[in-house]
Amino acid sequence: MAEPLFQQLEKLQQEFRGHPPVAQWNPDLCGDMDLVIQADGHWIHEGSEIKRHPLVKLFASILKREGRHYYLVTPVEKWRIRVEDVPFLVTQAAREGDQVLLTTNTGDVVPLDKSHPLILKPFGDPPLPIPYIEVRAGLEGRMSRDVYYQLIDWAEPREPQEPPARLCQLWLKSNGEEFLLGEY
Repeated sequence: MAEPLFQQLEKLQQEFRGHPPVAQWNPDLCGDMDLVIQADGHWIHEGSEIKRHPLVKLFASILKREGRHYYLVTPVEKWRIRVEDVPFLVTQAAREGDQVLLTTNTGDVVPLDKSHPLILKPFGDPPLPIPYIEVRAGLEGRMSRDVYYQLIDWAEPREPQEPPARLCQLWLKSNGEEFLLGEY
């Protein structure tokens, strides 16, 4: 199933620069594909990790979220896949002046800004606040531990301004916005 889809995707990739317009594609559901995006960023197809990074990037380019489900879509096919947490893992951070840029495991480069805010959400058991960012069109990426520590290194500690916060807070500035990284 993956190889014919790969050939179709290669053709689409040649037609579109950047990401294909998946929001405009609404074919009927073809079924469920045995593809899982694990919480650690690995893509598993039929029990084996996809090691061909170009194939992962290609699949990521046609990923779409509808409600709580994720799909790989083309103009004529739609396959539901499983995502354990979110589809992307932020693996690198770079800063120049007041701008922070984040890179995902699939090569998307996203500015930390008003359109792509950092959000702390509970994950795991017990639930702990984990930083996420919207990568594109409702698709989120979770910060890797290394990236989160890098952001903390760049952050500014502050006393809380409003109750009920009683702890010191860490704030990061990027593109004229401020983002809460956590409290200690």
